[in-house]
Order: sequence, then structure tokens, then C-alpha cells
Amino acid sequence: MPVIFEDEGAGASDGATELPFPPVTKEHILHCSYHYWHPKYRTITPKTRLIPLSKPFLDYLRADGIILPSDEDERPTWSDTDSGIFSASDNPDAYDQSDEEDEDVAAGWRSIHNAIKNTIAELGGKVVPKLNWSAPKDATWMNANTMECRAPNEIYLLLKSSDFITHDLEHAFDDTVASPNSSPTQDTIPYHLVLRKAVGQWNPSVEFRCFVRGRRLLCMCQRDLNHFDFLFNMSGRLRSLIQEFFDVRLRDTFPDENFVFDVYVPSPHDRVWLVDVNPWAPRTDPLLFSWMEILNMPEPRNPEVEDETPDFVRLSLADTSNPDAGRLLQQMRDASDAFDEEHGEDDDEDSDVDEAIWLPELRLVRKDDPEAYSLNAPKYSAHKLPKDVVDAAQSGEGLREFARDWQNILDKRQKEEQELGESSEGD
Repeated sequence: MPVIFEDEGAGASDGATELPFPPVTKEHILHCSYHYWHPKYRTITPKTRLIPLSKPFLDYLRADGIILPSDEDERPTWSDTDSGIFSASDNPDAYDQSDEEDEDVAAGWRSIHNAIKNTIAELGGKVVPKLNWSAPKDATWMNANTMECRAPNEIYLLLKSSDFITHDLEHAFDDTVASPNSSPTQDTIPYHLVLRKAVGQWNPSVEFRCFVRGRRLLCMCQRDLNHFDFLFNMSGRLRSLIQEFFDVRLRDTFPDENFVFDVYVPSPHDRVWLVDVNPWAPRTDPLLFSWMEILNMPEPRNPEVEDETPDFVRLSLADTSNPDAGRLLQQMRDASDAFDEEHGEDDDEDSDVDEAIWLPELRLVRKDDPEAYSLNAPKYSAHKLPKDVVDAAQSGEGLREFARDWQNILDKRQKEEQELGESSEGD
């Protein structure tokens, strides 16, 4: 189903624009779930463990309020009654083991709690959590502004405070159509808790999002929207490395021909790790591109299909930052000139070899790009406020109306308290 939206990015026209997305099937969404693709690509992903989740645990995540389970080895000494976050050990003086057994919030999923504890220990004491599709990046304010967790309760705080996790649990199949072979429902999704080993030297500057259409890598861009000058000097190497990774590892093995994948290229920048696979759908952030731009991007030539004996690799000959491309181009031109001289042929036209080699665009944040400066609101800040506040802030009149309504609520509450106090005195 086409998606209508207001696009301010490149390639969009004025007013409403129709995105020519193919129908997004429920099966495609499941193919992008971590539990589905991780077993296939386990050797090329960072060290990760998956824990299957039971219905009682999912009910706990969906429930209102945040009540953390007690644990003999980790009894939090804090509580936050204003935010509704409690622990069974908030009142140690009144602690009674029989009461804990009766009211243990983790009673129905104690085995999952223990599995999480053991996995944290196995992965070195720190993990980064996510569910099938999403990580709770919008809730890091609940965990000292970090995704790294050292205890199960820190994971529960992130998961239960995140709108992204709620979307996984309640809206995974929104805007999708039934698959030809099956029609899964929200209730039949096999949910998993994904725990990735936290790496202290993880460098977000070398994370990239890559867009695949028709099993061809169209383009890629930074995931971290800050300027990193060193990336420009190695852009040719990065493109060749990621293209080769895609050709060898993903192109013919992922079940769908359209998808988005995220990679990490750690120092010394000679190996690529698969970090995530995302749906080819509007819900996936195109970052430095617009979806209209990507969907209308010319399809690259596929020499392995069009040529019977493709004895070359794809390199961008027009990219002067790629020395391999220049050397290969010169070698091919020299060979062509020698052949023409030997056979007495005079070719005045441009050689087809210039068109045979190609690499996708790598888009980086430049120094003068608006994305390079942190002048806007902090990332995911909209998820830290009630939706009414965010909606009201979209216009000055809306904000004034919200302020008036809020003041009326406060005045009404104050009046009720005064009346209640007077009634108590009368009694």
C-alpha cells in the first residue's frame, strides 16, 4: 500500500508525496527479527545471546507501572515512589520471605530472570539489550544515559520505559499485508530478549546503514549523525569493504530482495560486522537520505547477470579517493590499447570498461551540514515527555492552550483539596 507523507528531504516535491513502496508483508517483518536472521549470520555478528520470552514475562513488560523483582544477590536500596518504580526490598525492616513468595513479581518467569543473570555474567558483566527489532534507546534516561546494563533490573527499567519496545510488543505488524504463504499474528510472534556483549571501545563513527533493493546495494550512510573528518579519507576503502561483505555474505542468503542492514567496521577497518537487519518500510529511518530519494534511485548495473564471464569487481572509477579503482582502470585501458594495436583496430569511442565497474554511494556528514551540530533537541527527547506536551509544542497556540488546560487542572485540584480539608475540620 502506498504511503502518503509530507517529505522535506531530497527528491521530494512540494506538498503530499506518494512513496512507491511495495506492500510490506508480515513475513518480511519476521525475516528482519533478530531471532530469525541471527542463527544464519551468527559468525559475522558481535557476540550475542538470545533468551526466548514466555507469555508471563511479556505480560510483565506490557503491564502499567514498574515493579522490579527482588533478588537475593541484588537488593536495590533505592526506590522512586514518585515515578511508580518500586522494588520488593524497598522496606528491608518489614521484609518477610513469606510475603515475597506470595507477591514475587517474577514468580511466573523466574527462570528467565535467572537466565538473564547468567547471560550477563557469561558476556563479561555488561550487556546491551533489545527485543526482536528495537533497542530501548529512547529510555536511556532511566539508566544513567547509557544502554549498558549490569543487572537484570536495569534491563527491565529500559524495556518497560521504552516506546520503541512497546511498538515491538503491540504494533509489529502495523501497515503490513498478509503473507502469501502464512499470516502470522501479533500473538504468535516468538519474542526474544537479545543481549549483546558491551564492548568498551565500540566506536559509533564507523557504523553504517545500507539500503538493498532488488538484491543490489544502492547506497549507504553514517548512523551517527556527527561529522567525522577521517571518514572522508577512507570512504573508498569503506565502500569496497561493505560492498564485498554484502556480495559474499548477504546478497544471496537473505530471503527478501529488499531490506536495510546496519554494519560496524572496527579498527583497523579490514572487517565488517553485521549489527542489525531492518524492514524495507517507512518505519526504518533513512537517516542522511530520504525514502523518496532511495526508492527512485537508478538501479545499478549487475554485470554478474548481464555478462557471461564477469572477471572484474565493482569499483567506482569516478571516485578519485579510491586508488584501487584508478589502478584497475589504467590496467584495463592499457590492455585494451594493446589489443587494438595488435589487431589494428582504432577505437575512438569511450571504452565500455568505464561503465562496467560501480560502487554504491557512501553519504557522510560534512562539516557544514546541519546534522553535524547538536543544535536540535536531544535524540529521542520526544519520547521522554507525555504525548500531549509534544503535540502542543508543535504550535504556539497549541502550547498556550495546553498551559491554560494544565492551569485549570491545577486550580481544580487545589480547590478540591481545600474543600476536602474544610470537610475534615467539620467532622
